[in-house]
Amino acid sequence: MTSRRSNNAGGCCCFDWLKGHRKLSRPDVSPRASWGHPNAADEVPSKAQPRVGGWASPVPYSPAQWGSWQRQVSDADSVPPSLLPSPAPAMEFGLDIQEEVKPSWPVFSHSAGASRPSRQMEISGLGQLSEGTSTNQVTPSPKSSGFYVEQLLASPGSLPKACSADERQRMLEKRVTKVLQELPKGAPTGERVAKTPRRLLTARGTTGQRLRRGILEGATIVFFTTGYEGKRFIYERAHALGVRSVLIDSADSWSRCLVDEGIAAKFLAVDMSRSSDEVFREALSKIEALEQDPLIGRADGVATFAELSVPIAARLAEALGLPGPAPEATDTARDKHATRAALKAAGLPTPPNCEICSEADLVQAAQIVGFPAVLKPVSGAASVGVKKVESEAELRSAYLEREREMQSLVISSGAIVKDDGRHGAAIGAGNVIGARFLLESYLDGDEVDIDVVMSDGEWQYAAVSDNGPTLEPYFNETWAVSPSLLHRTKQVELRELAVSSVKALGFEDGIFHVECKYTTSHGPQLIEVNARMGGGPVHATNLRTWGVDLVEETLFCCVGIPARPAACKEPNECIANADVNTLRSGRILDLSFLEPLQGREGVVSFSNHVREGEAVVGPEDGLPTWLVEIVVSKATPKEALDFLLSLQDEVQAKLRVDPSGS
Repeated sequence: MTSRRSNNAGGCCCFDWLKGHRKLSRPDVSPRASWGHPNAADEVPSKAQPRVGGWASPVPYSPAQWGSWQRQVSDADSVPPSLLPSPAPAMEFGLDIQEEVKPSWPVFSHSAGASRPSRQMEISGLGQLSEGTSTNQVTPSPKSSGFYVEQLLASPGSLPKACSADERQRMLEKRVTKVLQELPKGAPTGERVAKTPRRLLTARGTTGQRLRRGILEGATIVFFTTGYEGKRFIYERAHALGVRSVLIDSADSWSRCLVDEGIAAKFLAVDMSRSSDEVFREALSKIEALEQDPLIGRADGVATFAELSVPIAARLAEALGLPGPAPEATDTARDKHATRAALKAAGLPTPPNCEICSEADLVQAAQIVGFPAVLKPVSGAASVGVKKVESEAELRSAYLEREREMQSLVISSGAIVKDDGRHGAAIGAGNVIGARFLLESYLDGDEVDIDVVMSDGEWQYAAVSDNGPTLEPYFNETWAVSPSLLHRTKQVELRELAVSSVKALGFEDGIFHVECKYTTSHGPQLIEVNARMGGGPVHATNLRTWGVDLVEETLFCCVGIPARPAACKEPNECIANADVNTLRSGRILDLSFLEPLQGREGVVSFSNHVREGEAVVGPEDGLPTWLVEIVVSKATPKEALDFLLSLQDEVQAKLRVDPSGS
């Protein structure tokens, strides 16, 4: 590293005598060759030649070298202990100094000129003024000269040795244990937060996380809509953390059983077929009534892991006086047209776009945006209703197709799912998503996800993972890998855009799943901001790769506990996952395509999405059907991705579809 000290040859030489006794700066042992850019060929993504580079740190305080795993790097980390200068030995002085101080600076006034020697004496502490003594004569203080001269010439001198990192950690652990023991039992979480020293509350590392978990324990958290059954792990994790979970959902929700199993404390049924305002008022009334329930008590927070429930959860928290995002911020995030306007106002990159409210707007939108372009619902989710269009004719056709696609989907427990008759009194997706669309310029390039944890108005964690090319024209997801294989400079740019976009929408705290692209001509561009934890394997990916539990961080944020994720300094594992798409339409003859995944080393998990005999859709006929979700783990991201892609090929080779049965 470059020394901050200047080599001023003409400066003061009064400390030259020390040069033979002590080195005044640490040796430069910073990396050099490792900071070079990788070869251009490494930037071309393909199965044979995947992208390579450094891994951008997921936390604010961990810079890293090019092409290396992430480490927290500091001067102490970089310099071997043997090369560090030894502390100066204690020095004893017995000085008797009396000299005339002749200032060499211009004197602009009597007060300014006279004050400089006095200020110098005050700083150095070497002398005292006696009655009748001129300010230009310094009489040393025998009692103080030893300490002041020692600190001037050999600091820290004979002061006690500073605590080691291990000693400091043990002191922190003792303080955290004492604070947890003294916190009032059964008190509201907000009161427990207020009684905890801020410095401890925001401490990073496992000890700080232990304190935050201790404060969270016993909190009552209301979850508005529980999502699909695959999100069961969320409520199991909340239970493990000692949270009393109150679930609000429709009467036929799968999550009712969680109360009988002891995972949730209470289930509150709400009629989701009513208007949003009526659902809000009913839910608010039932949450307020919890205070009268001696087994539950007043709610400490409101949370949701379902995209469509984010705006109402924010409003419930605000109405109850609980921590949560500003409702206007969630509204802007859910409205893709409003999101683009907010980014533009903040000076962030924004592609040409136009809102479409009716068929009459199509011509103007085509003129403003041009082609190729992407048509998407303003308040959609899960790529529903999204399609790439190459001409005005395709735009008109795609817009009119919307009705047919929406009829095949329903909203169940806040999630958009295919209507296969297993979801009871689910609501048609078309009734929720609405008729407003956005047309915007098509963004090419590498797509990534950035999972962001915001707390106290700043990012505390932001991990970048790569997405494979989506299956166009419907933009169905294919694969993902973590950590990212993109060049580190691109990762940092994408991370900065993601964090800046979250701030531009008005968020200060919370968990966000941000989707971006690094385009070939326009650099990093935002796709969308989801103001909640990402679905699918996002939780498992962050937990296994960086040791960060996004469920836990969500619970902290919703009750007002500062989030400081205890991310590891280097990835624990490299994770790749895929939702395998059906490539042709028909009817599934059997489930033999799952055989390559069973008992396979490196396969973390797989989740089947279809049943034997079920009709599936290929990309030529509409939004493709997902067959199975696969999660794998390997030592490096390249190995994980290669293994995942080979498994996909094996699954497709085993897939048996009857095209006449579609």
